[in-house]
Amino acid sequence: MPQVLKGHQQGDGLRIGIVVARFNEHITSRLLQGALEGLLAHGVLDEDIVVVWVPGSFEIPAVAEQLAQRGDFDAVICLGAVVKHETDHYYYVAAEAARGIASVARESEAPVIFGVLTTENDQQALERAGGKEGNKGLDAALAAIEMVNVLRQVEEIR
Repeated sequence: MPQVLKGHQQGDGLRIGIVVARFNEHITSRLLQGALEGLLAHGVLDEDIVVVWVPGSFEIPAVAEQLAQRGDFDAVICLGAVVKHETDHYYYVAAEAARGIASVARESEAPVIFGVLTTENDQQALERAGGKEGNKGLDAALAAIEMVNVLRQVEEIR
C-alpha cells in the first residue's frame, strides 16, 4: 500500500503573512476579508496574522519575498486584482505579478499562495471576491493552511 499524504485545514499555531494590493481596493478588501475569515475559522489566531498593504499587484512579490525570507511565517498569501480595461497594461501587470509570486514560491521554504484575480471586468472580479463565484481570498487562506500541513508531512517521510 503506498504512503499517501494529504494536507488538512487546521491552522492552530500557524503564523500567516498576507500581502494585499491597494489598487482595486474595492475588490482586494473583500479578498482580504475572506482570507481573514477563513484563517480565523480554521484556528489561526488574529495576533498571528500580519497584513501588509502594497500599492498594486506588481509590488506584491517584493514584499512577499521579504516575508517569506524572514523564516517566522508559516505561509504567505498574496492578494490582488488586475482588471482588464482598454490598454495592454493589464497583461504586463498580471504576467509580472504571477511570475514574481511564482519565483518567490519556488525559492521559499514556506508556501506562497497566489490569490491575485485576473479578470476581464470589475463584475467578474466582484463575483470572485465574495459574490456568486465565492471568495478567492478564502480559497487562498485554506490553500495556505493545507500547504503548510502537507509540507510538514513531506518533511517527515522516511
